[in-house]
Amino acid sequence: MSLSIGIVGLPNVGKSTLFTALTRNQVEAANYPFATIEPNVGIVPVPDARLDALARIVNPQRVLPATVEFVDIAGLVKGASEGAGLGNQFLANIRETDAIAEVVRFFTDEDVVHVDGRVDPASDVETIKLELIFADMATVEKAIQRFNKELKGDKSAADRLALAQRMLAHLEAGHRAFSLEMTDDERAAMRTLHLLTMKPMLYVANVDESQVGADLPEIDGVKPIPICAKVEADLAELEADEAAEYLESIGLEEPGLNTLIREAYRLLGLMSYFTAGEKEVRAWTVPVGAKAPQAAGVIHSDFERGFIKAEVVSFDDFVALGGEKGAREAGKLRLEGKDYVVRDGDVMHFKFNV
Repeated sequence: MSLSIGIVGLPNVGKSTLFTALTRNQVEAANYPFATIEPNVGIVPVPDARLDALARIVNPQRVLPATVEFVDIAGLVKGASEGAGLGNQFLANIRETDAIAEVVRFFTDEDVVHVDGRVDPASDVETIKLELIFADMATVEKAIQRFNKELKGDKSAADRLALAQRMLAHLEAGHRAFSLEMTDDERAAMRTLHLLTMKPMLYVANVDESQVGADLPEIDGVKPIPICAKVEADLAELEADEAAEYLESIGLEEPGLNTLIREAYRLLGLMSYFTAGEKEVRAWTVPVGAKAPQAAGVIHSDFERGFIKAEVVSFDDFVALGGEKGAREAGKLRLEGKDYVVRDGDVMHFKFNV
């Protein structure tokens, strides 16, 4: 399964610098609003040291990590929901992502202008929150009009109409869509409207180098991830050994971008399992709680359709016992059926027939 995250924020908060560090793609990072016009897209490997451990045992032809797609979207300004700046285009691009990572400016640099003339993280967050809510209100209002027209020929439209009216009142009160109390069926129905404030949110605090690793206060009820985009951009230019030395010199064990990707996985309830053979060692992304056939379907739909059994060994046992042969001899390689719930780090091989 693919994962897409939109990087958003006001102009000049460091979105494009962060995107460049993530993807090592060179995009324009200029000191003026709307330097990013078309969304830039980059595919980023998910950092996972377990892949290296598996590769040392299996010695495959290639190693393929799981990936995340990051989309760098033009800066949002007050009035975007009504078309200000690149509002409508910006909002359309967000609708296509699975989650939103909002970059909030904490750094102080008089040479980088702020669109509102001052650095105020709380105000910036509120501006974007309101613009997304306003856009969702417009979407729900259109849905209400549609459901009203459908009332005569479709009895279920009454339930959809009532839900949409509840949602509109919730949004008008200044609340994000996801916080409305709904049943699972109602939540599924509301997802068909692709509301922006239904999407999971990550907050990235773009801090000064002196604040890297700081314990920052919550933003809108969520703990922000402190990242210095400039440091991350510098790290992206270094060789591995040089990057390690640089990290040590500023008191970090790993790049902040690794934390960002892991938090995105946690936020979306995702995990990885592995396949390991002579051709490749590979990480596959599945939802937490996925059963074996669903995990098999991530590789190919035929694997899920014709699923018979899965050979499974935990990552720890695979490594400790020197691979599949050792795990089998030690009785740690087991056969699991359709009801098996996959665990993070499982090494799996599927048996199927179509």
